[in-house]
Amino acid sequence: MKKNHKVLFICFLFLVVSLALFLASFCSVESDYLWHIKAGEYMFHHGILKKDIFSWILSGNYWMSHEWLFEMMIYGMKQIFGNYHLFIYCFISLFSLLLLLFLPNKEKMKKNIPYSLIWILFSFILCVNIQGRPHLLSYSFLAGTIYLCMRLYENKEDKWIYLLPLIGILWSNFHGGSSNLVYLIPFLFFFIGNFHFKFKKIEANKMSKIQLKRYLFVTILCMISVCINTHGFKMFIYPYSNMLNQTMIQNINEWRCTSLSEPFHLVYFALLLWILGTLLFSKEKIRFLDVILLGFFIFLGLKSIRFWFYTYICASYILFDYVSSRKMDRGTITSIIIFACMLFGLFFVRRDSLKLKDYSYLLLEKDIEVIKKENPKRLFNMYDYGGDLIYNDILVFIDGRADLYSDYNYDDYLKISTLDYDTEKLIEKYDFDYFLVDKKYPISTYLNNNSKYQFIYQRDDILLYKKN
Repeated sequence: MKKNHKVLFICFLFLVVSLALFLASFCSVESDYLWHIKAGEYMFHHGILKKDIFSWILSGNYWMSHEWLFEMMIYGMKQIFGNYHLFIYCFISLFSLLLLLFLPNKEKMKKNIPYSLIWILFSFILCVNIQGRPHLLSYSFLAGTIYLCMRLYENKEDKWIYLLPLIGILWSNFHGGSSNLVYLIPFLFFFIGNFHFKFKKIEANKMSKIQLKRYLFVTILCMISVCINTHGFKMFIYPYSNMLNQTMIQNINEWRCTSLSEPFHLVYFALLLWILGTLLFSKEKIRFLDVILLGFFIFLGLKSIRFWFYTYICASYILFDYVSSRKMDRGTITSIIIFACMLFGLFFVRRDSLKLKDYSYLLLEKDIEVIKKENPKRLFNMYDYGGDLIYNDILVFIDGRADLYSDYNYDDYLKISTLDYDTEKLIEKYDFDYFLVDKKYPISTYLNNNSKYQFIYQRDDILLYKKN
């Protein structure tokens, strides 16, 4: 029996490696990745950026470069690994995350292999659209935070919790926008640990004084650790200002609320049904701690689709306590090996996609050549073109750094691109000399039918106009 469990563990490791390879093979370049690379290049040679240098409209304004360490790291990886660096970054990030999720639960996962494989399948579905962005690191930071808090919950003498401030320092410098979770989670454990009651299937057990003191002490240390970065205390309040930024919430895809009317969003609701079903049909009592933790991350996931995988990470440390044991069927190990080999085979089929052929997202080399030849000084550009333009040293009106622009020109950009307001007054306000627009937006029709503007170039839906 012990031999079978050892073989099973090896098979699960092979499955984790295959899944990480397969998911990483879908890594793609998108607009934000391009300005991340450019920012990393600048900081690598000139020091940490705190002011904007990529736009002509806000040049010199304060910029919260809350991902500066990621940007320098990804640029350094590009110098070392060349066009394979994005795949390597995604694979290492995903493999580390999957190990953090599955290794602490390996004994519990062995109890019910079919359930465990379905749970792994959810990670495949939720993570299938991989992009080279710092949020992959936040996944591992979050997993590590929950794991360390759970260790103390299960063993009041555990001292691994004191590693959390170190995670806080790393998190606030690699991806500061989510770093507040490093102190919110231990505080939740502290808060919940003061309750003691039973209500039907839910029960709360008061934690020991040692546990409560450690959670509270670590919470304070983590609050301090988040401020140990290039922007100091500003990083502490930054995640909250982001969450309250209505311009970003309403217009950035990843900030949108989860909705039943969106077909793809049904994946998240399927995850929620699976979680609730596991808890409700379990023979075990439901811990009040688990209810609050899951409720907190489900709330975040419903508020914004960018938090979907956070719910999955949290549930991975909870659900297996509620799963009934199931006798290992014949062929279980063989089935896992076949599944892992299938993923590895699909990764091998996709091997040609691992090397980036170029770094363009929407604009091609010939588009950039035309724009550079025209040499615009006050270019109006679509939001999604910003990363390509920055990567090619062309100053922009707007780009993926929505937090930078939201208090200045983001609303005006929306009104101009959709002709939602007095477009001529706004164009006069900014005195644009060139317009790089998308044919699908109303602004393109306005430019095409106005004698003040001269058509310069078109490729597919990309149009370039010049002011006469």
